[in-house]
Amino acid sequence: MSRRFILLTGCSGGGKSTLLQSLSAKGFATVEEPGRRIVADEIAKGGTALPWLDMGAFARRAVEMAQSDLQRATEHEGLVFFDRGIFDAAVALEHSGGPSIRETLGAARAYAGRVFVVPPWEEIFGQDAERRHHFNAAVQEYHRITDALDALGYDGRVLPRVSVRDRVEMVLQGCTGRSARSP
Repeated sequence: MSRRFILLTGCSGGGKSTLLQSLSAKGFATVEEPGRRIVADEIAKGGTALPWLDMGAFARRAVEMAQSDLQRATEHEGLVFFDRGIFDAAVALEHSGGPSIRETLGAARAYAGRVFVVPPWEEIFGQDAERRHHFNAAVQEYHRITDALDALGYDGRVLPRVSVRDRVEMVLQGCTGRSARSP
């Protein structure tokens, strides 16, 4: 496990990507969500590893991409923030009938024990070409993720529904124990 690798997870459409962008703007290393990158690539090439067509293929590809992301992240100094990652991909893979989360993740933890979780937030949830599921499906996904965090002993810190600036401050305080305005 790398204590430098910080996972942002939780409800789809809950503000993770916006939070990640703000952390990046402060100079922190960040890794974008594998799912969004896969969907964009599959749509561009007319592929079928899409969550609404073949969830199993999509989740397997997300696991592979997240593993590559983790390897590349070792090249960065300091904190590295992940929008979703191998944990979320393992939850999706199990849900699609694949191996258990524990089988996919193995014994070692990829991320710090403290994980930041965005809750369902219907007012900011939106669908687009890459997020076609409805809010209720996002809430179900959130429960699968939080249940898995609990089962695997992660310290899931649910972020309140507050401004992005306040969320950034909470995440940085939660990672470093102090207010951090820059890396």
